[in-house]
Amino acid sequence: MSELKIYLVDDHDLFREGLKFLLQGRKEISSVFEASNGIEFLNNMNENKADIVLLDIEMPGLNGIETCQKALQIQPELKIIALSMYGDENFYSEMIDAGAHGFLLKNSKFDTLMQAIKEVSEDKNYFSPEILKKIITNMHKTQNRRTEDELSEREKEILYNICIGLSNLEIADKLFISKRTVDKHRENILLKTNAGNTAGLVIYAIKNGIFSI
Repeated sequence: MSELKIYLVDDHDLFREGLKFLLQGRKEISSVFEASNGIEFLNNMNENKADIVLLDIEMPGLNGIETCQKALQIQPELKIIALSMYGDENFYSEMIDAGAHGFLLKNSKFDTLMQAIKEVSEDKNYFSPEILKKIITNMHKTQNRRTEDELSEREKEILYNICIGLSNLEIADKLFISKRTVDKHRENILLKTNAGNTAGLVIYAIKNGIFSI
């Protein structure tokens, strides 16, 4: 992982300053910028250009969803990791639609944060395990099919079972097909969606109206 510039956007000073202190001690991070709210961040993001933004969802004034949308209009290549508490789960779908690349619980261990930063910097997506579990537990199929969907109905069925955590063998047993067939479908799904991991598949599925939460 090359040296990264990180932007912290959170209205809680103690949390933000503590996180900044930890991040500044890492050799893979060259700069850490900070803002106490979305408006301050948007006003300064061109001057303090970052690779990854750690963005609180619930902030006064401009919330994380609106901030994420506006930031990506200004700098589309920016990667955003949403910082969330358990009570924020109703915002997950909106943050995915807004363009967030990952979700991290604010009480996560620092090693988990660094793993999230690493994966997102490599163009992957990242969810805290607890958040991913909540999302897939509440995920359900929707009848809102888009005509331009690239996936076949069988691929969508397999995608759903991947997202809820089943292995290829378990999917094969459930659908009464061979594991080799599931392996091939999974390979095709990853190619079509350009997803690097399960979190990426979840984001693709929700963004394209295949499943909802």
